[in-house]
Amino acid sequence: MYQSYHYPYVGYMPVQGTTIQELDYTQQCLQTALQLIKESVQGEREDELFYQYLISIAPTQEEKEIIASIRDDEKKHNQMFRIIYHYFTDQEVQSVNGEQFEKPTNYIDGIKKALFGELKAVEKYRKIKQCLPEGIYQHMLFEIITDELKHATKYNYLFTLNKK
Repeated sequence: MYQSYHYPYVGYMPVQGTTIQELDYTQQCLQTALQLIKESVQGEREDELFYQYLISIAPTQEEKEIIASIRDDEKKHNQMFRIIYHYFTDQEVQSVNGEQFEKPTNYIDGIKKALFGELKAVEKYRKIKQCLPEGIYQHMLFEIITDELKHATKYNYLFTLNKK
């Protein structure tokens, strides 16, 4: 088994006892993660409006329920991000008022936008996960990331159902 002190980076984070430059990197990385978390939380209302709109135009009850389950997961993620942000900053994320969303031209376009939004979120959340210390908060990000991948799969299913 390899000893971690032979390798200064574990999970993209310096291990304890590393150089000042590496510790500075850790702080910079954490600050980047916190900024990305803040942006994610602040986009909450726009996402909620978008999902509500998709639910309202979904052609079947099954599709409405699938999108509602995704919306509910997103609300859970928002709470998880707020917990992480508060832990590291001892502050609450301030909401931005007046969020708007752009209505898609049709249901299929909305599904496509949602699908690619989920995949883009995975990339952003992966950056956040890499900059958090090992432990519970990385595990929370893992849960969020796997949910986002699940959502992308569900949107693929909805796209397939409607692409006739």
